[in-house]
Amino acid sequence: MTDTTADADSKGGKVVVLTLLGIALLVGALYVAAYAVAGEKVPRNAAVAGVKIGGLTPADAEQRLRDGLVEREDAPVRVRVDDETESIAPSEAGLAVDYAASVEQAGAGRSWHPGRLWDYYTGGDGNPAVLDVDQSALDEVIDGFAARVDEAPVEGAILFEAGQPQPISPQTGTALDRDAAVEEVKAAYLTEDTAVFPVVEDPPAVDEQAVRDALESFAEPALSAPVTVVFDGDTEVQLRPRAYADALSVQTVDGELQPQLDEEVFLRGINRAMRTVGRKPRDAGFEVVNGEPRVVPARRGVSYDRDQLTSVFLDHVTKSGDERRIEIDAVVEKPDFTTADAKALGIKEEVSSFTTYFPYAEYRNINLGRAAELVDGYLLKPGETFSLNDTVGERTAENGFAKGIIISNGIYKEDYGGGVSQIATTLFNAMFFAGLEDVEHKPHSFYIDRYPIGREATVAWGAVDLRFKNNTDHGILIKASVRPSTPGSQGAATVTMYGTKIWDIDTDTSGRYNFTSPQTRYIQTSDCRPNSGYGGFDIDVFRYFRRPGSSELVKTEKFNTRYTPSDTVVCGPPPGSGPPARQGGGDTGNGGGSRDSD
Repeated sequence: MTDTTADADSKGGKVVVLTLLGIALLVGALYVAAYAVAGEKVPRNAAVAGVKIGGLTPADAEQRLRDGLVEREDAPVRVRVDDETESIAPSEAGLAVDYAASVEQAGAGRSWHPGRLWDYYTGGDGNPAVLDVDQSALDEVIDGFAARVDEAPVEGAILFEAGQPQPISPQTGTALDRDAAVEEVKAAYLTEDTAVFPVVEDPPAVDEQAVRDALESFAEPALSAPVTVVFDGDTEVQLRPRAYADALSVQTVDGELQPQLDEEVFLRGINRAMRTVGRKPRDAGFEVVNGEPRVVPARRGVSYDRDQLTSVFLDHVTKSGDERRIEIDAVVEKPDFTTADAKALGIKEEVSSFTTYFPYAEYRNINLGRAAELVDGYLLKPGETFSLNDTVGERTAENGFAKGIIISNGIYKEDYGGGVSQIATTLFNAMFFAGLEDVEHKPHSFYIDRYPIGREATVAWGAVDLRFKNNTDHGILIKASVRPSTPGSQGAATVTMYGTKIWDIDTDTSGRYNFTSPQTRYIQTSDCRPNSGYGGFDIDVFRYFRRPGSSELVKTEKFNTRYTPSDTVVCGPPPGSGPPARQGGGDTGNGGGSRDSD
């Protein structure tokens, strides 16, 4: 090659390089110009929800989009469900347009990437608006439609009615497709389209065959024979199917049929069969039948863990043979007072009975009846002492007593428990003729003629009691009753004592002696009750003890009673200017300030 040729080639190469460099510079300049023109604008052909925003800056595009959708963004969305169409407000459904995100999605934004520049000059399509959705509000709207169209499937089951299994066939339900409904609402928003809510089938978890299988595998075996419950290996109770059947069922749980036991219904149903267990011990007692005392046998108590039985019952109820036996732990509790203890008391006959009568007063019916109720059935064992106050308790409204007439400080007043001394007197006389030991008794302050003279007793809570001791070797059963009085007839209180008769009791009464005269008392208080007075006196009562069927006198007891006068009470001031006679004074001869129950 010559030098001239080489020179020429060198010059040609430089031209090519310069040419290519020029082209590159031109292209670069054009690219920079294209970038400068595109900037961050939206692609020239872009549109959102039908609103053209191409070639605009993001701010201008957002404003144009707002202007273009101003009417549509609040327009109701039509919804069709089961051929019924209605509208929902976008605000109620939590629907709104996210304008900035919609413009950004349409392609706005500055970038040197060639694809971005290409899209700006040649691209830009119709884009849906980006929505700002309050999902909880939209779900609430969808739930409202679902509540109207959803129909839950009927799950297969077996119920037991009147001891017989009743199969329930499964049935397909319907349900709103909530996810699809949400998308339908979003798609229909900002358009004139109707959101069509799809309703689909909601199948049950089990089929008809599963119900038939459960009938064969559970229901029929469960009713095939009794279930035997064995307590501590020696006490057996048979539970017949009719006792427990209604507590059984087969229900669909977690997609499959499972046997169920209603524990409350089960325990109630087997209660009769379990009458010998699951109960508290009961002491022996007494009852009087046709005038004869009889022993009511004691019973032992048997307790068991009900949860232990209910937890394993379903495991055994479908078994056969010896596998239908359930072993259960039990605790046996013995009564404190056994049948043998009761029989040993020798309560076999009536040993005394006494009746007193009283005039009509409703408070007497209430108070005597309540006191007799509390005394009735009292068992007085050998060596024990009966106390009326301890047995009857304080005479209050809470304890069932009413206000009535009492004797306080020698005059009549009103307070709770008036009339209870009628029961005290009746008890005293029954004790008297039973030959029991008198421990404490106090006659009324002055004589009341409806009571046996010298053989009566009063009581006052916290002050005066009636007490007597069973000084025999046998028990005493005390029965008390009251026949209420009426405006036209007297009432009657009766106390009868049962045991073993060891005494025939006779009595005699002395004449009255040591007479005292009443005085007049002038009472000026609002609770004054006038009274016509009468005199006091002493009297003696004798109790004679003989063995049953014998005339030989074994011993004699003497009871002395001193009755104070019953003063005349005048409600008002005394005549003249002197102080009221015996104003506020006490009873004479029987302790001042006494308080008796009429």
